[in-house]
Amino acid sequence: MTAISPKIEPRHLTRRAIVYIRQSTPRQVQNHQESTRRQYQLAERARQMGWAAPQVEVIDEDLGLSGASSHLRTGFQRLVAAIGLGEVGIILVTEVSRLSRRNSDWHRVIELCAVFRTLIADEDGVYDHAC
Repeated sequence: MTAISPKIEPRHLTRRAIVYIRQSTPRQVQNHQESTRRQYQLAERARQMGWAAPQVEVIDEDLGLSGASSHLRTGFQRLVAAIGLGEVGIILVTEVSRLSRRNSDWHRVIELCAVFRTLIADEDGVYDHAC
């Protein structure tokens, strides 16, 4: 299957696609199940973009945890580490604010994505922060 964005290059497809799933509180997880379903569907979007199923990883251990701090979000910490190791071709989220509400965490992700040429995709498009 071919990539659906010109920003996705063959080198991106050799690395993992990570779907990062988060809701801010346990109550949101329970009361907004459609949002959670939409987030899980991003794994299929990654496959449509050209990633093979074994290359698509879903990180959902931060469901029910606020994005105000990364301290307790082990999924976010794993995501940042994988980006820093050059293992991630693209991060998929329903909206980029799902990654973090804290500026320092947000800027760290953006800087790492720029350095390691990792794309970020949300429902509105694909972003290349190296450009």
